[in-house]
Amino acid sequence: MLHCGKKHICAVVACILIFASILICSWKDPQLQKNITRKIFLQATTASPAGQLCHGKLVQNVITPLKDNRTFIISPYFDDRESKVTRVIGIVHHEDVKQLYCWFCCQPDGKIYVSNAKIDVHSDRFGFPYGAADIVCLEPENCDPTYVSIHQFPHGNIDQLPRFEIKNRKAQTFPVDFTVCISAMFGNYNNVLQFIQSMEMYKILGVQKVVIYKNNCSHLMEKVLKFYMEEGTVEIIPWPINSYLKVSSKWHFSMDEKDIGYYGQITALNDCIYRNMQRSKFVVLNDADEIILPLKHPDWKTMMSSLQEQNPGTGIFRFENHIFPETVSTQVFNISSWSSVPGVNILQHIHREPDRKEVYNARKMIVDPRQVIQTSVHSVLHAYGNSVNVPMDVALVYHCRVPLQRNLPRESLIRDTTLWRYNLSLIMNVNKVLYQTALLNSK
Repeated sequence: MLHCGKKHICAVVACILIFASILICSWKDPQLQKNITRKIFLQATTASPAGQLCHGKLVQNVITPLKDNRTFIISPYFDDRESKVTRVIGIVHHEDVKQLYCWFCCQPDGKIYVSNAKIDVHSDRFGFPYGAADIVCLEPENCDPTYVSIHQFPHGNIDQLPRFEIKNRKAQTFPVDFTVCISAMFGNYNNVLQFIQSMEMYKILGVQKVVIYKNNCSHLMEKVLKFYMEEGTVEIIPWPINSYLKVSSKWHFSMDEKDIGYYGQITALNDCIYRNMQRSKFVVLNDADEIILPLKHPDWKTMMSSLQEQNPGTGIFRFENHIFPETVSTQVFNISSWSSVPGVNILQHIHREPDRKEVYNARKMIVDPRQVIQTSVHSVLHAYGNSVNVPMDVALVYHCRVPLQRNLPRESLIRDTTLWRYNLSLIMNVNKVLYQTALLNSK
């Protein structure tokens, strides 16, 4: 017994000496001290660095680069659908960004808690080195943080970090039924007439809000956007992504070897879904030259009510895209007063290209945003609810643009006058906008 006791005492003394030597070495070696601190933070998802309270500059920009210039923060959103997390929508380099941390600001004590982030780069980068990403952090217990900072390290000076407001913290009843997300407006966009027609069609079909991620557009288009903003229909999200990355107007890296594809469209769409998660019953993901036209219903509200009744548990509804080439026109609704306004008159384009069975027909979507986790352009990548392809006899995407099947003769196209059902209201509403913006007198 006495011999065993001596062994025990020796073991205790040895442990004390080893621990003391580690502390002395760490005091002498700042790098080792940092590594020990790093391990402590990794082992505990919440910690409170001594003496640090909530500081840092509150960010107002839509796109904020971190110091590594490989991570770009768009906005953080509270997400409690599975567990209590902050989901930060961002853009990251898919290889270079390995580790990030959320620095939460907790009230009322004002302390900082650091949480290890899960970096989930979306699968649809299409070969580009940068892609949309979810930076997801568990929130600390007994804390409903209002602000968060994103950092490459679990230690540092909070005063040097940008601070982001966490949106969607407070649940609210949906003020609108339908919000259209358009991303991104670029290339000195000047298709003014078609844009106004699309906006007025959206309103006829039941849209209350249109969110546009705007990179740039013409002076005349700015005038139209200002009108719709003052009306309360349009919300503009500035999208100067080309100030930070080399952007492509193509969808795949093999077509244009830049940093990110199509002006970061996928990131903008994901941000738009989360931005409207608590304020819109449905979010519509399409471009400004696209209109989801119901064939069996007068508007989107009655159409979606019917589709939900027929498809319980479904949150994603995908509609077939059909090209109405702007190169093939009819003289019906050739309204002379509109000729001074730049852009396409969609009422004159009622012939659509036939389906090509061997070619993938891209779809656009109306989604319940609360059932979406990650989205791409034509489909949802991760969701809680089911996804359904809406039959063409229920609705289709009217897409008036340059033709895809350029060599088709006119007689091979399909005459489709569904759009004309709305012609009286559409012409009246477009004229009203043109007069109120004085565009009929613009040159």
